[in-house]
Amino acid sequence: MIDWDLAVTTGTRLVRPGPQVSREEARQAVAELRTLSREAEGHVREFTKIHTDTAPQPATIVDRPGWIKANVEGFRVVLEPLTQRMGGGDNPPPAIVTAVGSRITGVEVGAVLAFLASRVLGQYELFLPPDPTGEEPTGRLTLVAPNIVHAEREMGVDPHDFRLWVCLHEETHRVQFTGVTWLREYVRSQMTEFLLASDLDLPTLLERLRNAADTVADVVRGGEGNLIDAIQSPGQKEILDRLTAVMTLVEGHGDYVMDAVGPSVVPSVADIRAKFAQRREGGSRLDRTVRRLLGIEVKMKQYAEGSAFVRTVVDRVGMDGFNKIWTSPETLPTTPEISDPDAWVARVIGTPALPA
Repeated sequence: MIDWDLAVTTGTRLVRPGPQVSREEARQAVAELRTLSREAEGHVREFTKIHTDTAPQPATIVDRPGWIKANVEGFRVVLEPLTQRMGGGDNPPPAIVTAVGSRITGVEVGAVLAFLASRVLGQYELFLPPDPTGEEPTGRLTLVAPNIVHAEREMGVDPHDFRLWVCLHEETHRVQFTGVTWLREYVRSQMTEFLLASDLDLPTLLERLRNAADTVADVVRGGEGNLIDAIQSPGQKEILDRLTAVMTLVEGHGDYVMDAVGPSVVPSVADIRAKFAQRREGGSRLDRTVRRLLGIEVKMKQYAEGSAFVRTVVDRVGMDGFNKIWTSPETLPTTPEISDPDAWVARVIGTPALPA
């Protein structure tokens, strides 16, 4: 389905080089990010009150090609159920179609990753290849050093403060997925269900491709669509709605924590947030068009909506009340509740929300 080696080759060839730094500057940035990720974890655990028995691991610091390789590994794990289903079907496509198609999609995946690799500051990788020891990997915190250095220079913010601020957000994700033991498997199961709900017959696939082409043309003209909406089946919409709700929660929780913890440990947090919000909205017209097509603008909206939801709930019922959200999949907010936090409080806490 996808030539993964070609995806890596294409991505690493197309990705733009990082900022110019000396060998000593690069060494210092890597060392400080590792140190700050450990410092951030303590701040996050204390503030969120989420306990985890997982031993802390140092963050993995990568460059842009390293981020591309890591994400290709993750994609292979995520898509494995779908590739197994396609390979084991009663009517597999001819070998020539598979060979040509896998190379085309390999180039496409590589091009998308090259675009993203110069923008991502960090991530918590949920899906990793099997551990050689046979143990199930719990995830990996990855920070993209060139992008962090580029962003702090571009915005003119204090490097130490900005690096700690980024670490606070990404460490929140590590605490979420290691402290809430069922959350990782829930996200995995929803993603697998989403993939297996695909309509794989040829006429349907051709129709999706036409829809995707129409979406590209519409977005170029200034429309608001994205490729994810264009290619999903009706059966996938409900699953994607659940996935969107949980990812809006975890992203918003990360944004809320990084700003709430910030004032006590990041003196310039207000300046950083203001400049970072402005930076998120910037970019060339082409850059904004590609971001809409890939659904990145939707992700930016998730940060804002999720953060507002978390802030409102914590104001209403405190951190202990908010943490009931991690009890089970049934206590996660629905998409309507993300926009109406008081409805979640009434359903899960069981009492009407009080004014802040």
